[in-house]
Amino acid sequence: MTGATGGIGRVIVFRLAGAGWDVIAGARDREKARALEADAAGLGLALRTVQLDVACEQSCREALEEAAEMTGGGPWALVNNAGIPQAGALADVDDARARHLLEVNLLGPARLCRLVLPGMAARGGGRIVNISSGLGRVPWPMGAWYSAGKHALSALTHCLRVEAAHLGVRVCLVEPGAFATPMLGRALTDLDTVGDPGNPGYGATTRLFASVDRRVPGPEPVARTVEACLTARRPRPRYVVGRDARLLVPLHTLLPLAWTDRLKHAATGLPRTSTPAPTGTPPGPRLGEPSGRAKERA
Repeated sequence: MTGATGGIGRVIVFRLAGAGWDVIAGARDREKARALEADAAGLGLALRTVQLDVACEQSCREALEEAAEMTGGGPWALVNNAGIPQAGALADVDDARARHLLEVNLLGPARLCRLVLPGMAARGGGRIVNISSGLGRVPWPMGAWYSAGKHALSALTHCLRVEAAHLGVRVCLVEPGAFATPMLGRALTDLDTVGDPGNPGYGATTRLFASVDRRVPGPEPVARTVEACLTARRPRPRYVVGRDARLLVPLHTLLPLAWTDRLKHAATGLPRTSTPAPTGTPPGPRLGEPSGRAKERA
């Protein structure tokens, strides 16, 4: 289980440990791993941890080698939960931030899937659960990279489900809506960091995220869904979790894009038309129109 020390991941590992699963929790920070073990022990639960940075290939290999020693061959199931937000207008998010998001939210899960498959195939089966997001199917302005990474993870999961079927490995996709985790708080920090708060979209998006953060329920439904993925004899390929996701995903699929664009403009405060140039400012040449000097030469 990746991303286990906080938010959804913490709730999942405690639920699985309480149900009797042998849980190995991946944690990037050793201190947080020890704190997770202590908190579990305080609840009468037993779980083990490995140090794991999903954005680092060597760390992934070492963590799975350690897990293989713990389990005598490797895990029967992998739950890819680690993820980070990256809020801000696409024009304001630099390449370094985008690459880091893709390493954590997409390449890391893909790498771990690739590394666990040989062991699962050797044992004749296993389970992989990839936790995406409802925003993977409802692309949200001011969060383009997060939606893009989750959309790609969904596509990867659907492909892997077909590719791994003959190995006896069942692959599930979980798409949560908004739940009470540190994720929205981090997204608010992103908005303060990457762009000018006075730019279009930042003020309304900040208010929207803060309002959602105050009202969303705890992530227990996601933990129950992950447990269902692991225990069902024939788990569903995809689970959408949360009232907001169950509403927005089909709505976004059924409505014309012009309508959903209007809804997104209204929610984010992004203007639908260009801002008029100040009075007295001559307009620039239109696309394909020669400049003034070119006109003179003509």
